[in-house]
Amino acid sequence: MNTTRTHTSIGPWLRAQPALAGTPPTLDRAQIPLDPVDLFVSWIREAASAGVPEPHAATLATVDEDGIPDARTLILKDVGPRGWAFAGQRSSSKGAQLAAHPAAALNFWWQPIARAVRVRGAVQEASRADSEADLAARSAPAREGIPSGDWTLWRIEPVRVEFWQGAPDRRHARIVYLSDGRSWERSFSGGDGA
Repeated sequence: MNTTRTHTSIGPWLRAQPALAGTPPTLDRAQIPLDPVDLFVSWIREAASAGVPEPHAATLATVDEDGIPDARTLILKDVGPRGWAFAGQRSSSKGAQLAAHPAAALNFWWQPIARAVRVRGAVQEASRADSEADLAARSAPAREGIPSGDWTLWRIEPVRVEFWQGAPDRRHARIVYLSDGRSWERSFSGGDGA
């Protein structure tokens, strides 16, 4: 029995799919704050106001024990001076990967407004009290079956945060914040220069 399968490339079909079908808001460089947390809060609120479903959903990337990237979608729990917070079970593959390699990246994609945000840096485990408070905030069914002490809140302490806004003419705007551990350096590229 011949089990060889042949596949036809779907490249032409993929290239024919619409891209950057969203409508980006006006981006005024003069109004961009010095701290990436402030810009993120503004952008996520704009995404929610524009009707983006689940604007707090993000893809979290970690690496496994062999250094192979692994990614999953989760919900952002908080953002502030201590970092971008997310949670899960310490006993999960995510928990094991973070224990072995405490660094990660988050990616937010808000298609209707052609915006994305990338966050990457070291990951710190929150205090047990913060993790327990996060678990307590979940619905009763969502808490079922989680062993005591297994629920964990982590925070990415970013060294780089990139804000990307698409443009139909492909002159995409990027705002990049780099941290030296004490302050942020901000740079711009692309866009219309406004």
